[in-house]
Amino acid sequence: MGSLLSYFSQLCGKQEGQEEERHLHANNRPFNLSYRYANNAIKTSKYNIFTFLPLNLFEQFQRLANAYFLFLFVLQLIPAISSLSWFTTAVPLLLVLSITAVKDASDDINRHKSDKQVNNRRVDVLIDGELRSEKWMNVQVGDIIKLENNQFVTADLLLLSSSEPLNLIYIETAELDGETNLKVKQALTVTGEMGDSIEALAGFNGEVRCEPPNNRLDKFKGTLTVNGQTHSLDNDKVLLRGCTLRNTEWCFGLVVFGGPDTKLMQNCGKTIFKRTSIDHLMNVLVLCIFGFLACMCAILAVGNAIWEVKEGSVFTAFLPRPPGVNAAFSAFLTFWSYVIILNTVVPISLYVSVEIIRLGNSFYIDWDRKMYYPKNDTPAQARTTTLNEELGQIKYIFSDKTGTLTQNIMSFNKCSINGKSYGELFDFSGERVEITEKTERVDFSWNELADPKFIFHDHGLVETVREGNLEAQAFFRLLALCHTVMPEEKKEGELYYQAQSPDEGALVTAARNFGFVFRSRTPETIMVVEMGRQVTYDLLAVLDFNNVRKRMSVIVRSPEGKLTLFCKGADTIVYERLHPSCSKLMEVTTRHLNEYAGDGLRTLALAYKDLDESYMEDWRKRHHEASTAMDGREERLDELYEEIERDLQLLGATAVEDKLQDGVPQTIEQLAKADIKIWVLTGDKQETAENIGYSCNMLREEMKDIFVVAANTAEGVREELQSARRKMCPEAPEEATVMEARAGLFWRLKTTTVDDEKVDGEYGLVINGHSLAFALEKELQLELLRTACMCQTVICCRVTPLQKAQVVELVKKYKQAVTLAIGDGANDVSMIKAAHIGVGISGQEGMQAVLSSDYSFAQFRYLQRLLLVHGRWSYLRMCKFLRYFFYKNFTFTFVHFWYAFFCGFSAQTVYDEWFITLYNLVYTALPVLGMSLFDQDVNDRWSFQYPQLYSPGQLNMYFSKKAFVRCMMHSCYSSLILFFIPWAAMYDTVRDDGKDIVDYQSFALLAQTCLLIAVTIQLCLDTHYWTAVNQFFVWGSLSAYFAITFTMYSNGMFLIFTSSFPFIGTARNSLNQPNVWLTILLTSILCALPVVAFRFILIQLRPTINDKVRHKVRKEAVPAPAPRRPPARRISTRRSGYAFSHTQGYGELVTSGRFLLKRPLKSRPALFPQTDSPLAQSQPQLYRTITEEPEEPQTV
Repeated sequence: MGSLLSYFSQLCGKQEGQEEERHLHANNRPFNLSYRYANNAIKTSKYNIFTFLPLNLFEQFQRLANAYFLFLFVLQLIPAISSLSWFTTAVPLLLVLSITAVKDASDDINRHKSDKQVNNRRVDVLIDGELRSEKWMNVQVGDIIKLENNQFVTADLLLLSSSEPLNLIYIETAELDGETNLKVKQALTVTGEMGDSIEALAGFNGEVRCEPPNNRLDKFKGTLTVNGQTHSLDNDKVLLRGCTLRNTEWCFGLVVFGGPDTKLMQNCGKTIFKRTSIDHLMNVLVLCIFGFLACMCAILAVGNAIWEVKEGSVFTAFLPRPPGVNAAFSAFLTFWSYVIILNTVVPISLYVSVEIIRLGNSFYIDWDRKMYYPKNDTPAQARTTTLNEELGQIKYIFSDKTGTLTQNIMSFNKCSINGKSYGELFDFSGERVEITEKTERVDFSWNELADPKFIFHDHGLVETVREGNLEAQAFFRLLALCHTVMPEEKKEGELYYQAQSPDEGALVTAARNFGFVFRSRTPETIMVVEMGRQVTYDLLAVLDFNNVRKRMSVIVRSPEGKLTLFCKGADTIVYERLHPSCSKLMEVTTRHLNEYAGDGLRTLALAYKDLDESYMEDWRKRHHEASTAMDGREERLDELYEEIERDLQLLGATAVEDKLQDGVPQTIEQLAKADIKIWVLTGDKQETAENIGYSCNMLREEMKDIFVVAANTAEGVREELQSARRKMCPEAPEEATVMEARAGLFWRLKTTTVDDEKVDGEYGLVINGHSLAFALEKELQLELLRTACMCQTVICCRVTPLQKAQVVELVKKYKQAVTLAIGDGANDVSMIKAAHIGVGISGQEGMQAVLSSDYSFAQFRYLQRLLLVHGRWSYLRMCKFLRYFFYKNFTFTFVHFWYAFFCGFSAQTVYDEWFITLYNLVYTALPVLGMSLFDQDVNDRWSFQYPQLYSPGQLNMYFSKKAFVRCMMHSCYSSLILFFIPWAAMYDTVRDDGKDIVDYQSFALLAQTCLLIAVTIQLCLDTHYWTAVNQFFVWGSLSAYFAITFTMYSNGMFLIFTSSFPFIGTARNSLNQPNVWLTILLTSILCALPVVAFRFILIQLRPTINDKVRHKVRKEAVPAPAPRRPPARRISTRRSGYAFSHTQGYGELVTSGRFLLKRPLKSRPALFPQTDSPLAQSQPQLYRTITEEPEEPQTV
């Protein structure tokens, strides 16, 4: 048994006890298997072929209603108490269980297919001294594997060697942190020396001791012991599962963590079985209904006992009781008989109908052409059918940035050269023209080396450059020379740039298209094709970028011997170093920069300086001394950089657009009007996130303040959060007010709620990843939540996937609001799983987010249609359905209750048994489904015109416990009318021919006809949007009722099935009497009149937003779609501090003579040359209005 348990624990990726340290030997499977480490197989499915039936049934019977119907079925098998046939419950129950099981099986089959696809990928594994192609699932901890270019990383690996010089490799981490720029990892020299020698790798017996499996993407601690020497391991030596190998022919790695132990899977979070708030409410209501049902049955059982004692004893002479049955036992049997008869308060058809409605509304999402993205042939997809109405109740949206709000594409948009702005188009009247896809593009066919994908619309800039304008040519010459980009030319003329960040790649590509093509580089030279002429510059120095300098410079010598320093950087930094003669040009350029910043573009200032040969010679000597000094190296180099970067001449400025997806600002504006709060949770650096915040109009200069939390200690974070809160709401109490309550089934669930605190004006909050880690600790959680919820916009930067999920869980826990998470990468999976609703965008970062999501589509802008149209309609329809369904079934059941007082509490049914069977299945099923599938208060255009229509869903206004109680009271009133009016009207009544009409069968027919017509009228009053289908269902159901009734009560049916159809002739004898129809008319009027009167008075005195908009709809035409218009020009003094790098620059590596060392099978030069370089110090740039210290290194 123990071995079986350990086997299952291995399958689940869990070890017996908590793993404290991972210890493994390379190429030693027996040793590593003794630790029972998880292999590399992943499992996201829930069932297998043996466990499906028992597990699925167990899950389904945890639903209270299903267990209740099973109990009813058992009761109906007991003849002594059953007055209805067993199949009336068994058939619908089997139908519900089968439909749900098929749906669950289908979902799990898809998960199995996904798992199988990943687990069956192939990789080369070194086994017994040779490389063998193995499935991913068979890879074990301690194996050495070989990866090739563009392959996914199989597991978490310790990098051993690579094809690149100095054992460097390039990886793309889009699946982990959303960034598509390449990152660099470097192996230890001691392992790198093995190269691709299979013999050396097979003989490698290194011993690794490292941290146990965890979810920290940015840290790794361990040691490698080789030949008795111990070497330190950190994150730069490790490749994580989910990364992709780029621009590296091959590399070898040692598997450290496999499958569920990998950091990617540790960050994925648990798959939660999601239920809507209406589902949870329904469970509570069903429990209350059971209690109410028990009370009714108890009352009737007591009534039966009293009746048996007082009246029943009279009948025992000719109806003797069975042996052993007395009044008490008769009451006991009557109790269970009424449980069966009155079970229609919770009919099983309710759950069948709910599933059909959800399925129908899911198809609407799948079929919506306005959410179809033709560019990628991607339709919207409802991947789950159980959460539609929750889409109409969203209060908080948590969004990723890269690939979700943005396209993850940088484009050179505008520039200012020598005081003239380029990139905008104007008409003859001088008005700015909006640039669209149809706008004529600049033709770059004159340039053979131009990038065909580059788009620019201002023809004036090309003309200026081609006319030989010296300033314009110097501008693009600077962009072609001042960078650390590496070129790759696979075919003659086909250039590919590998940039440290997409911003820098966009600038070099712009220079390429305007005639200054960066072609190749060596450590000492840069070769550029200038307007068709090949020119080679000597690269004398690279003055590197870092977080403090916020600029980068290169010093080059032209073929003519001219020495020039080219500099680009943040305008505030560059302006401080300009020559006084540039003051007028600086004013004009500043005006252009403010305009660019107002458009949300990322700006840089460009400047240059001609250098003297003798000064340069002296400076180079001092630079060499400083760079080789043992003490104060950085300070001495900074002084030299400051010295030479003075008295610069301004050339102009660039504006790069981090391209938003279409319609993102408008979507965010619409969602904000619907009172939905949007938080951006991104793994990207802070400044990039802030820039997008401004571009999306989430952050605005009109805001009273934007608070930045970036402290490195828990106490510092507390002070910054408290300071922000006190500024927004000085009168707010110091301690949060937490209200505790109980909810859920049997009130077992404890809920804690922190109320929103009102503030005057709009504020924004930006918090960094390391600060967020402190803020999410138990002591600071409420402080973070209070401060964040006071702000209109919250942006969290440099957050790990797990932190994203923790933020979502924090809001779920204390706000009791419905949350939605939207993202497109593997780093968003945990957030998508944690939120009530997960939305995946099928973007550039793979399909992991889509596979884990509940809904998916191709563009962020479709979110407003999903929520404001489909979500709102689904919620409205579901609430109407539930209110009406409970009304019609409580009315149906209460009539039974009143009748019990007139039938000696004998558990006789007031209706014909066939009517009871067909009431929910045939007579009332289709009309309510028609309303629940087609009804809408206003159409989609009006829904967009008035996003405020969404707010009632957030407040649960349409269906709640109060609405349920009102529904019961309405049913009680209707049932009194429907029982006592027919009873009084038929009492002592005779037909036209004098024959008696007062019999049980005639009364049953009249009561059920009055009931059906009354509930149909109520449905018509509830329907706002009539279609041909609705009309057909309503009139068709009434026609079906009369047709079936006349058929069942006919002579023929009685002769064929005498015992099943005893109501012979009742229909034709009763329904030809005027007083019967007058009774039906009277009951219908008395049931409908109070409803109409109440609604009329309510609309006059307290109209809702829906009432107001529907009134407006009747008076006005349908609003036209909002015309596309160019955004209003906004001037801003706030702009990006830099836009060309995510990390400290690689200038030292570029100029190193070692980075072009040749290796066998090398097709191109590599970039990074030395082992002690800062190649992965991903130091996120922090935007501040004041000078600050650089952040701690952090990679996400």
